[in-house]
Amino acid sequence: MNTKTKGTLAAVISAMTWALDTVFIGVILAHTLFVSTDQIIFLAPLISTYFHDAFSAVWVMIYMAFKGELKNAFAKMKTRSGRYVMLAALMGGPIGMTCYVLAVKYIGASYTASISAVYPAVGAFFAFLWLKDKLSIRNWIGLFVSILFIFILGYSSGGLGPNATLGFIFALGSVFGWGMECVICAYGMKDEEVTPEHALQIRQVTSALVFGLIIIPIFGGYAVVGDIIMSKEMIYIALVGLCGAVSYLGYYKAINEIGPTRAMAINITYVSWTIFFGFIFFGSPVTAKLLICSVMIIVGSIITVANPDELNFKKFFKKAAA
Repeated sequence: MNTKTKGTLAAVISAMTWALDTVFIGVILAHTLFVSTDQIIFLAPLISTYFHDAFSAVWVMIYMAFKGELKNAFAKMKTRSGRYVMLAALMGGPIGMTCYVLAVKYIGASYTASISAVYPAVGAFFAFLWLKDKLSIRNWIGLFVSILFIFILGYSSGGLGPNATLGFIFALGSVFGWGMECVICAYGMKDEEVTPEHALQIRQVTSALVFGLIIIPIFGGYAVVGDIIMSKEMIYIALVGLCGAVSYLGYYKAINEIGPTRAMAINITYVSWTIFFGFIFFGSPVTAKLLICSVMIIVGSIITVANPDELNFKKFFKKAAA
């Protein structure tokens, strides 16, 4: 199996496990504990993200300890590459996710999801400038198709509140944070001083610490953290954190193997996988819009990662017939 195939497979596994993560964290957030008061409803995404990344960090540390790399991974935090991964963690977790949650508060989930869907385009732009990660016109078209149909899937009409401008600013903050996370992480791993496994441990530990020591206190979240720790939901969050750890490991491996732009293009297919798993596990309805958009998101991602020869169907069928 060549490097590109390994990277592509890792990205697909990342998208699938992130979809499982999304489906089950949604179920957890719907539990009575997380909807009992307006304060908890607002804090729930932040607190769940904190616990999610904290448990994910624990799972990764267990994995690294099993490989005999735990001490080495922490030592990598002191290196130049490790510091870039820490910066990527700040961009993706505390900055990207916090802005996303605040955008949902001010303009709603549909608008926020639609706007945040353009993060691969931002990442691709900075990857082109910073990493010289070049795409063909056909690849750019594929990326545009994926983003367009995610936007269509997430968009719904409805009135916006008086703080809409603030909400849009936060949504753009999440786009910038998530796009830059991928690019900065790729830069941190480019000299192979930090492996994807090292990068993941640094990422999750950094994110969990910043959420726990800065973000949660700023929003007054410690008032409800104790109740959540003592609840049965913590067991489920720990298991979902395992899905998150697998997903991020695949994502970081894909970034390292096939580059940030292509890794992001495949990663956003989690939207389609989320619909699929929602139907399989919970019987969520699948409309024609959902089905068409999901297929087009995947088609766009395939076009983004494929080279011209791989998209030449005449050559493909000739090889198949030979």
